[in-house]
Amino acid sequence: MENNERLCLSCQKVLKGRLDKKFCDDYCRNAYNNLQNSDRNNFVRNINNALRKNRRILEAIIPDSDGTTKITRQKLQEKGFDFKYLTHQYQNQKGNVYNFCYEYGYLPLEGDWLLLVKRK
Repeated sequence: MENNERLCLSCQKVLKGRLDKKFCDDYCRNAYNNLQNSDRNNFVRNINNALRKNRRILEAIIPDSDGTTKITRQKLQEKGFDFKYLTHQYQNQKGNVYNFCYEYGYLPLEGDWLLLVKRK
């Protein structure tokens, strides 16, 4: 191999053609990028799955027209919602702290009730 020969980043074959070429074909480009972008760590993958599941549950419960609804904590848990996983918290001017899973959130109310909201 000459010093100026370039190799495919995926399969290490010698590249021919353009000087800025990094892959020999689309298959190698896709394989390389899929490997780079995959969740290699099961811990991260499991957290992302839990967050997506929580979001889907909230999305299914909150009506599109209103954007808010009330539900008990127990009913939300029965649907599979996991309160350990959230993306962020928001404190309004009154001092109420909302827990969010992406654009869907909940505010703990009196007793076992939660106010579910969707941020616009």
